[in-house]
Amino acid sequence: MKADAILFEEISTAGQQRIGVATLNAEKSLNSLTQDMIDLLSPQLADWKADDEIALVFLKGVGEKAFCAGGDIINLHTAMTRQPPGPDNAAEHFFCTEYRLNYTMHTYPKPIVCWGHGIVMGGGLGLMAGSSHRIATEKSRIAMPEIGIGLYPDVGGTWFLPRMPGGSGLFLGLTGASMNAGDALYTGTADYFIESQRLPAVLAQLQEAQWSADVTDNHETLSRILRTLHRECRAAVPPSKIEEHIELINDVTDHATVEDCLAAIEAIDSDDKWLQKSTGTLKTACPISALICFEQYQRGLHLSLKEAFMLEWVMAIQVSRHDNFSEGIRALLIDKDQAPEWEPPSLAATPKALIDAHFTHPEGYEEHPLSDL
Repeated sequence: MKADAILFEEISTAGQQRIGVATLNAEKSLNSLTQDMIDLLSPQLADWKADDEIALVFLKGVGEKAFCAGGDIINLHTAMTRQPPGPDNAAEHFFCTEYRLNYTMHTYPKPIVCWGHGIVMGGGLGLMAGSSHRIATEKSRIAMPEIGIGLYPDVGGTWFLPRMPGGSGLFLGLTGASMNAGDALYTGTADYFIESQRLPAVLAQLQEAQWSADVTDNHETLSRILRTLHRECRAAVPPSKIEEHIELINDVTDHATVEDCLAAIEAIDSDDKWLQKSTGTLKTACPISALICFEQYQRGLHLSLKEAFMLEWVMAIQVSRHDNFSEGIRALLIDKDQAPEWEPPSLAATPKALIDAHFTHPEGYEEHPLSDL
């Protein structure tokens, strides 16, 4: 394990309490989430949870480009293509530990601040979504682009996408569209907007604040500090493209089948560059991923948080055992030909039984490894 994959620090405050700071430390890979990071962060969160003198946790990424650009899919590709499926497969282990970490963060009793600066995608959004106090900056670029690599919006997407305004969650899942800070605030992906240059001031104010051993009081104190900073920066919040186009988004996602949704999205005629880029991704999107995403979204409306992560684990294992996910990674990051060969190649050619298989408990596991969440 690379001990420096995450840098841990404890900052003293004005009182007896301390702030636990965790910094993802892989700037060259845009802080992509690795197994080492998961294996370091999970026990550290447990230790900080048990330490009465830790008032809150602050999570950020090293560098200016990204908080976390997603999961370490290069290593996932290696595991999927070179190792036999089953509990010992590194990719399957990664998904299990990642979702367990995400659930831990969602249910963590102490405040977790996520400094969602720069690129926040895939696994990075999973960390941000699980945090109690989520901050976006003027440089935040947030997305769940998994449909382009043969995956689906995981790391809690089953839970948080259906809870976004109108059909915006489904639109984001099907198109992989990017959100700015205004979009993040509108969809509930972020709670506060603070200009990136104020990070030192944010940490200084947290250090100067009076914290206690009472978790509820600390949540309220943190919210008050961040809300004040948000108000000071509010004039710089970029306009939300999702809010601007919400009626159109609702129209194109208000269909009973994914085929009709995609047809409506592809038929959008607009000179808006954000819409054009969003709809343009459908040209190379994985058909099975679209079908899975649509089914996942419908199911997510009625699931608890635990049930959502348990479902995603089933889907992740099944996706890793089919070829489209590894093919998508190959085309995007290994051969970089940007020409994935999906199988089946279209929605019409995809049998329902194949989609159903992605929601069926995988062979090799007698029990669900997340049943104890």
